[in-house]
Amino acid sequence: MSAPVKPSERGIALLSVLLLVAVMAIVTTLILDRVNLAVRLAGNAGAADRARFAALGAESFAAREIKRRLDQSPARTVNVGGWLGNPTVLPIDDGSGGIATATVRDGGNCFNLNSVVEGQPGNLAARPVGIGQFAGLMRALGVPAQDSAAMADALADWIDSDQAPLPAGAEDAYYTQGEVPYRTAGQLLHDKGEIQALRGMTPQLYARLEPWICALPDAILSPINVNTLLPEQAPLIMMLAPGQITLERARRLIEERPPLGYARIADFWRPLALQSQTFGPEIESQPQIVTRWFELDLVIAQGESRWRQTSLLDAQLSPARVIARRIGEP
Repeated sequence: MSAPVKPSERGIALLSVLLLVAVMAIVTTLILDRVNLAVRLAGNAGAADRARFAALGAESFAAREIKRRLDQSPARTVNVGGWLGNPTVLPIDDGSGGIATATVRDGGNCFNLNSVVEGQPGNLAARPVGIGQFAGLMRALGVPAQDSAAMADALADWIDSDQAPLPAGAEDAYYTQGEVPYRTAGQLLHDKGEIQALRGMTPQLYARLEPWICALPDAILSPINVNTLLPEQAPLIMMLAPGQITLERARRLIEERPPLGYARIADFWRPLALQSQTFGPEIESQPQIVTRWFELDLVIAQGESRWRQTSLLDAQLSPARVIARRIGEP
């Protein structure tokens, strides 16, 4: 006969079974969580792939539309009909029921951050005119003069090839002393967001500057198209000659523009020349009447997912070709 099971042993056996069941329940829950996560990740990846394909299609559509508009008026780019800055909704033909909202803007109507230097890669030097225009734009936006000068010098030092700081600037000797040391770029910016690393830059200041700045792929003075500027963009005209063109005068130059735009740059400057205001050949040849750079802002909506993409197109190529993309919020 087997020995009777003691009550304490029965309790231990029951506890062991309960512990085993609990462990199995935990393991099962973890496995289900992993499976659900994998399913969600696969779904997100699929949505991202669909959004990318939709964005490529929208880019092709925008390139064709830009070419059509430029072919209609090759001598000057104008915003007749409001095609610039006006969102266009495009259905996505993939069965998802999604839509793409595309907005084309003049990509040169901004301050080109790379204009604070001149020269070739590896031999970039500070450009006083560009530095002065960046400081002038900031002052027009309400940034104190001292802060504007410091930020403009810091930007030039960030991009130029030497390690000699400008009077209010900063080079590697400053940035390498921080809690998280880093070095200046020593090359043209690829994205305007890079200036958030500059000495003195704050989230508040960047938020104020962000709508007015860009990083074109060339170290050229900002190619403002005076035929596509909006009255609220008058600070970009003030920026051309800081302290010499008032906000009211800049707005009037835009508002009094001929319906089909200025036919020549000289026509834009004429009202100021009649008042004996001249600015020298470098600045007077800076504004444009034909746009080369266009910005395409895309928002792809598919169910609950959203995809944001900003593309820079070069219209000097035929058709216009994408040369840079930024994914996510600008």
